[in-house]
Amino acid sequence: MKFNRNVFAIRRLLVAGMFCWSFTHSLQAGGYQVYVSNEKSGDVTVIDPVELKAVATIPVGKRPRGIRVSADGRTVFVAVSGTPIAAPPALDANGNPILKKGADDDDDDKGADKAADGIALVDVARQKFIRKLSVGSDPEQFAFSSDGERLFVSNEDVSAASIIRLSTGKVEHLIKVHKEPEGVTTSPDGKFFYVTCESDGEIFAIDAQSGAVLAHFNVGGRPRSAEFLSDGTRAFIPSESAGQLHIIDSVRHEKIKTIALPKGFRPMCVKVAPDGKKVYVSAGRAGSVVVLDATSGDVLNTIKVGARPWGIAISPDGKFLFSANGTSDDISVVDLVTEKEIGRVKAGERPWGVTVVPIP
Repeated sequence: MKFNRNVFAIRRLLVAGMFCWSFTHSLQAGGYQVYVSNEKSGDVTVIDPVELKAVATIPVGKRPRGIRVSADGRTVFVAVSGTPIAAPPALDANGNPILKKGADDDDDDKGADKAADGIALVDVARQKFIRKLSVGSDPEQFAFSSDGERLFVSNEDVSAASIIRLSTGKVEHLIKVHKEPEGVTTSPDGKFFYVTCESDGEIFAIDAQSGAVLAHFNVGGRPRSAEFLSDGTRAFIPSESAGQLHIIDSVRHEKIKTIALPKGFRPMCVKVAPDGKKVYVSAGRAGSVVVLDATSGDVLNTIKVGARPWGIAISPDGKFLFSANGTSDDISVVDLVTEKEIGRVKAGERPWGVTVVPIP
């Protein structure tokens, strides 16, 4: 009997061990780390998703926001800006920002350090800041061209978008858009990119080669980002102040459906699952991530995370989501199978953007 009890005890340990191995292995399967831009502390936090802990802090400059990794996985690009952080504007009864005449919430040059503006480059292998690219005034977000040779940048305080050739560092095109351009996303075929303009809800579709404006349309309610289905037929754009998600025909550049999110939700960043079946939207002040059906737009679930989630990213295998929680200064790790938060990792001050980076 004693022998049997020992066998059963060993079996229990093996089962527990297999569970732990399975959980850890599933996180390790992609072989990646999570990089987070911290707007207030001026640095990037590197997170090990297996150990659920920060493994490095990399100073990059003032007010880091937009963050992406190069196609070869060797360099992380971070938008930095010397424009001081300002509180968001008050909203009217329809959820639109109330702006001072001739101003918005982020275009005041008083105290701005223009020398700080640019795109900071971080060497992934050394986890070290390398240098800064000049990309025009007050860059907030950006996207890569499909060939990785150019950057498409939103220059928030000058109501413009820039196309920069990376090999030369020169601005090839400067495109005037509307006030407070923020989100920048390249279409899957690489032919154009969207720029979302917060103040008046305009979305600009811009030709990736010529810089010509192909179309622009209005969604209202302070749009902050955009994301495409992999086949390029649809895009998803959240309107923060209106609490809505818009489904866009990205061939015709027309709004085809608007989904009202649960009351009090302030959608910010949107990501499509790798298999294209679900859409995930950070809900800002609601402290949640919303899960929607990518085809119907139906709200399927809400997942509680930290305070004021902004940027989100999904692991390459589609199993985990990471949200930058701006006012709780941490990163939520969400299991997308169970749609539950499974942990939090302390980041810097006011985490803003998130990107997943392959381990070299």
